[in-house]
Amino acid sequence: MKNIGILFGGNSTEYKISLQSAHGVVTHINRRKYNPILIGITRDGQWRYYSGPVENILNDTWSAPDLCQPAIIPPDTREHSLWIVEDQRLKKIHLDGVFPVLHGKNGEDGTVQGLLCMAQIPVIGCKTLSSALCMNKDASHRLVGAAGIRVPKTLVLEKETSRIFWCAPEAACAWLTERLGNLGISLPVFIKPVCAGSSFGITKISDPSRLAWAVCQAFEHDHQVIIEENIDGFEVGCAIMGNETLTVGDIDEIRLSGGFFDYEEKYTLKTSQIFVPARIPKAKAEEIKETARRIYRILNCQDFARIDMFLTPSGEICFNEVNTIPGFTPHSRFPKMMESAGISFDEVVDRLIEMEVPQ
Repeated sequence: MKNIGILFGGNSTEYKISLQSAHGVVTHINRRKYNPILIGITRDGQWRYYSGPVENILNDTWSAPDLCQPAIIPPDTREHSLWIVEDQRLKKIHLDGVFPVLHGKNGEDGTVQGLLCMAQIPVIGCKTLSSALCMNKDASHRLVGAAGIRVPKTLVLEKETSRIFWCAPEAACAWLTERLGNLGISLPVFIKPVCAGSSFGITKISDPSRLAWAVCQAFEHDHQVIIEENIDGFEVGCAIMGNETLTVGDIDEIRLSGGFFDYEEKYTLKTSQIFVPARIPKAKAEEIKETARRIYRILNCQDFARIDMFLTPSGEICFNEVNTIPGFTPHSRFPKMMESAGISFDEVVDRLIEMEVPQ
C-alpha cells in the first residue's frame, strides 16, 4: 500500500477552504490502494502530523495537541519521508507521493512544490514553475496573450506607489483614471492582488473616487496590484486532467444576478448559479475546451488544473486565470465538471494519484 501525504491548512487566507477540500480528497481516496498520511499546517505555519478523525479537519479542531505531533519534510533526496517527533524521538514515515490540497499563498504558488521537488517526492498536481506562473495574474496573462489568446487589458501597480493611495487618495484617483484612459481601460474595472486566490482582496469599481480605496485593499494581500478591464459576458470554466494525453470535463457556466463572483458568492451562491454543462452551443463548448488545452500547455500545467475564461456576447473567448489547486469538495466546480463528463469524484482522485505514483 502506498503512503500518500495529504497537505492541508496553511499559512494563507484560504486556510478554511483548504480544510474543506482536504476532507473531500481524504474521504474519496481509495484506501485499498493508498494510505493517507495527513499533514496539517496551522494558520501560523507550523507543520503537524495529524492522526485523528477526518471530521476534525472539516470542523477545524484537528490541531489539538493530543492529536498531532510536530512534523517536517526534509529536502534531503535520500529520505522521501515525513519526520515526526513522537515521545521525544524522531520517527520517519516514508512518502510515495504528496497531494498538496492547499489554496493560495504558501501552497498554490510553487513554494511547497519546490520543497517536494527538492526532496524528490512525487508531487500530485502542477509543479514549481507552473504553480508560480498561474498564481501570478500578470505573468500568466502576458504568456497567454503572447500566444494570441485574448486577455483583459491591464495595469500593474508596484508597492512603491501605495503611499500616494493612502496619503493623497483624491490625487491618486485622478492620476489612475488618466493612466487607465491612456491604456483604453474604462470603468468599471476589477482591482486585484497579483498573487491571491478565492477572490480575496478583489473589488469591482465603477466610481472613480473609490479607486484609491480599492487599490489599498488589494495591497493588503500582495506587493503588486493588477487593474483589469471589465469583460462583458459570463465566466466559463474548464477542468483538465493529464499530461501527454488530456482529459477534459464538461464546461461550466457562472451566471450572476449582479456584482461579481467574489469569495461569498463562490461558497454560498446567494445570487449566482452554476450550470454544468454550460448552456452554450456544442461548437462553442468545443472551442472553449481547445482554448483551455492551449492555455494548460502554455503555462506548463501538469496532472490537473481548472482554466477560467470569459465568453463575451459576441462569442469571443477571453482568458481569466488558471487555478492549479481548485476546490475539491463534492460541490466544487472541478469535480462537478468531471462528474458531468462521466468521471466520479473517487475516480478523479484515483487518476490524479496514478499520474505521479507508480502502481
